Amino acid sequence: MTLLGLGTYRSRDAVTSATIAAAAGCPLIDTAPVYGHGTHQAAISPVLRAHPRMRIATKVGHMTADQARAALYSRVISEAEALRRHSIAPDYVHYQVAMNCAEVQRDQLDLVYLHNPEHRHSGDRDALLARLRSAFVALEDLRDTGTVLGYGVATWNGFRDGAFSVRELVKLAEEASGGGEAGLRAIQLPVSMVEIGPIRQALAGDGPIPAAGQAGLEVWGSAPLHGGELLGRINEGLADYVAFGATNAQAALMVAVSTPGLTGLLLSTGSADHWREAADVVDSPQLPPLRLKEICDLLQPVS
Repeated sequence: MTLLGLGTYRSRDAVTSATIAAAAGCPLIDTAPVYGHGTHQAAISPVLRAHPRMRIATKVGHMTADQARAALYSRVISEAEALRRHSIAPDYVHYQVAMNCAEVQRDQLDLVYLHNPEHRHSGDRDALLARLRSAFVALEDLRDTGTVLGYGVATWNGFRDGAFSVRELVKLAEEASGGGEAGLRAIQLPVSMVEIGPIRQALAGDGPIPAAGQAGLEVWGSAPLHGGELLGRINEGLADYVAFGATNAQAALMVAVSTPGLTGLLLSTGSADHWREAADVVDSPQLPPLRLKEICDLLQPVS
């Protein structure tokens, strides 16, 4: 059964979104230091405190201008990293995880993702993989202290562009753990009627989603409504093609949640009605694989 988690990237009011999700029994809230221009983590901390069993997934990588200045002042990033406002350097990983804990007011983080580690990737894969390995070593250290339960990679382009593969991430985590049980626990990637590639690959038993499943990793699909843009792109005919009588939102969510191998789907909403509607879709029977393939072929014809 696919889970419905709260994604806070697009939340206009993160507190309201988190309160609605928590009241509905949401198992996980996904956030990041940069979300809400750097305000969302601290904003949702009272909700997390009131629901200690709700898992928290946060990230290390992107930073706001103010966060970059603070990190540079603390000497955990270089001037170049401050300018591009992104780093997965070990010192910064330790620093930002501590900041994340302080902001969400938890001593232990369930899941910490490296946030778009391919950001401004120069094309040197070996160098990128070396940076990932060093970051994993830092996360393994934090896991040893009990600050982090597990870690992963949240990426928009990394798998699609071939910057890294799940197999490579697993190997790097095994190396970082020094031969013990690695703490790599999850991947996150966009899955939607726009980002159709991972769905098509999963149907064929290929790509990052099946590979993650084989490695025992959680797979969280992000941006199922493509930041809300999908709702304006779907017409009544397309929604009916997915499922007769479905609304635009229902059709979009139905396609995303039917992706084979997903652990959960992240939705951002500040409406209790929209959350219930999404939960109903997630709890309903999924589209059969053949039907999902037909929809993929319609949206992105195979040449």
